[in-house]
Amino acid sequence: MSGTSAPMLTLAGLSAGYGSFQVLFDVSMEVRAGESVAVIGPNGAGKTTLLRAISKLIEPTAGHLSMEGQRYESLPAHEVISRGIAQVPEGRRLFPRLTVEDNLRMGAFLPAARPHFAQRLEMVYSLFPRMKERRLQMAGTMSGGEQQMCAIGRALMSGPKLLLLDEPSAGLAPVVVQSIFDVVRKMGAEGYTVLIVEQNIRQVLQVVDRAYLLETGRIHASGSAAELLANDAVRRAYLGV
Repeated sequence: MSGTSAPMLTLAGLSAGYGSFQVLFDVSMEVRAGESVAVIGPNGAGKTTLLRAISKLIEPTAGHLSMEGQRYESLPAHEVISRGIAQVPEGRRLFPRLTVEDNLRMGAFLPAARPHFAQRLEMVYSLFPRMKERRLQMAGTMSGGEQQMCAIGRALMSGPKLLLLDEPSAGLAPVVVQSIFDVVRKMGAEGYTVLIVEQNIRQVLQVVDRAYLLETGRIHASGSAAELLANDAVRRAYLGV
């Protein structure tokens, strides 16, 4: 990872919410190419809303969004994926009655992605060997951790420049959570650009490069993962030390 590369994603003064209820207030942040960045904070801080605004699933009420220097806040949600942004939603949202491989195929539905299907499938299977073993199994019959790997693999099938992960450890057994964070670390090592929203703060800060602390819709701290792990306020409020 290069600390001097140009920002891939830039948020400047972003505000957003639902109807008259404002959730995000003047949020500015960036993710550089090849970085893994976490947004950490308590439940209800606005982390999922932030990802929804980046994906244009909700309209920002102020500020702007840029991907590789191109502003896109006026784009409709269905065009955001063609800019290279793919989101793994909280709760995975797989097609339970389709096989693992058919779920992965759904991730390559964009015309630009179809010619690369076989090559990307091999790449996903190398990242998730378990998915190759389970490729003919119905997705709904797998464990929660395996379903999460399948959901991440499906997002990678579109060949995204930026992968958004929304609470990937939510609802998973502790032993499985570790394997999901191992995958995040591996993706970072292989040069993927990842923005991960997570309340499992201690573990996520061990696998990302940088992090932002979001509380009540505002960025309260940012820095390298090591700096946030050492931050007294973060340690007291979230790590119990």
